[in-house]
Amino acid sequence: MASTIVQYLGTGRRKTSVARVFLRPGKGEITVNGRSFETYFPTESSRTPVRQALLATETADKFDVLILAHGGGVAGQAGAARLGIARALVEFNAELRKKLKSVGFLTRDPRKHERKKYGQKGARKRFQFSKR
Repeated sequence: MASTIVQYLGTGRRKTSVARVFLRPGKGEITVNGRSFETYFPTESSRTPVRQALLATETADKFDVLILAHGGGVAGQAGAARLGIARALVEFNAELRKKLKSVGFLTRDPRKHERKKYGQKGARKRFQFSKR
């Protein structure tokens, strides 16, 4: 008989990014799309949001984190990963919900990319107006 893997799933979204997060008991390693955490998120400003939920609940060294992210860019994927990790931690222990909710890690950022409109240069920007 095969042994089952104990893992907790959380899905996070931000802008157009989606991140599926799997928390597995371990030593605190973070893997994103099969690559190491440091190589996938090159700057410290993009790494910080990913670690925030784990540091707030003091569970950074208890779980190995596997993140499968797609869509959007680096900042959106980092924000999506933070929400996914927070949701997975709540699935692991419902008592962590109050702490994560108070610091705002369980709130989905509603801001989305606005589409380009026809007859314009972008979503809001217009082509230059010429009077003559």
